[in-house]
Amino acid sequence: MTERPLAEPSAGAAAAAALDCRVSDRDVELRFSVSAGRRLAIVGPNGAGKTTAADLLAGHLRPDAGAVHLHGQLVSSPGLHVPAHRRRVVSLEQRPALLPHLTALHNVAYGPRSRGVRRRPALDRARTELEAVGCGDLADRRPHELSGGQAQRVALARALAVDPELVLLDEPLAALDVEVAPGIRRLLADRLTGRTVVMVTHDPLDLWALADDVVVVSGGRAVQSGTVEGVLTRPGSDFAARLAGVSLLEGTVVDDDEVHTPGGDTVTGHRPGARYEDVSGAEPGEVSDWAPGTRAIATIDPRAVAVHAAYGPADEAGAGSPADGVVPRSLSSPRNAWPARVVELAPAGALTRVTAELRDGQRVDAEVTSRSAAELALAPGVDVTLVVKAAQVALYPRS
Repeated sequence: MTERPLAEPSAGAAAAAALDCRVSDRDVELRFSVSAGRRLAIVGPNGAGKTTAADLLAGHLRPDAGAVHLHGQLVSSPGLHVPAHRRRVVSLEQRPALLPHLTALHNVAYGPRSRGVRRRPALDRARTELEAVGCGDLADRRPHELSGGQAQRVALARALAVDPELVLLDEPLAALDVEVAPGIRRLLADRLTGRTVVMVTHDPLDLWALADDVVVVSGGRAVQSGTVEGVLTRPGSDFAARLAGVSLLEGTVVDDDEVHTPGGDTVTGHRPGARYEDVSGAEPGEVSDWAPGTRAIATIDPRAVAVHAAYGPADEAGAGSPADGVVPRSLSSPRNAWPARVVELAPAGALTRVTAELRDGQRVDAEVTSRSAAELALAPGVDVTLVVKAAQVALYPRS
């Protein structure tokens, strides 16, 4: 890994939480921050560094270089480490981890008591927090007498009873039944409003319901960040594209509305909000981010992709085989037609998600009726032509 200077201990003062550090044995080098009162989601594939980021913030891990700041205070660096129990950081994880020998009331009161609050005020605060999460009538129950959803509500009450400066959420809904999760998600959205939150999740619903901002982590690095809407509207990685429910293709700019993939396919689309007077899109003296030869991405909604049988070498439309790169004239602009090979099918009732691979290995998803999938005899290894209207393809400069 390339070495580089990281944050000095005085950095990060403007953020409620800031990471700028390296953990060498995990090949993780992260830089991101969250402002006070904002809710930040960390997303990425398994092993990308999400848990490492949470451990650094919680105090369970010490960086080899750089620093961790909470509300402008240095809490971890190679030369200093404030332990977890001395940070005003609480974690809510998949399993509530309530103390089995204590009632719900005393589980919630445990935090304030451990911070020096006297017994009566701590119990009063616990009752208030239990009422706020809809569990006031469960105060005398022990954890084994609670359902999964009830236990997670009590765990949330316990977390907030200590007035944390930072709340860490690590897939808090992952272990809940699908019938219970929406109610807990609404509760989290309500109770965490105005608090500083860092959340690890794989669920797009959590992003839209619980987060203001998102950072995408891949290979131990933060590769994209911004508001949830900004990142999911314009994903910069395959993982973010999957979260957004779209396919992502990369290539180079050829014209105002045209990009070529490394495999030689032409992707025609539109650039949301762009000016089209000049291919450069720039005023005199400006450097354009959209010019021939620059990098670009295209995003495609699977619902907009039609799947056709691969064309023969001499069909009546005069088209060659898509595998030879010849697009049938009947499917020419304003439509895209790309030769592809099916690599995966995911039936889901009346619809089937088809994943097909272009000539350069990039993948495009299509959502077709299961009847159509059967009529086309779709299966891994089958050659097809993917057809998409240009109006359904969004083009962006590659940031």
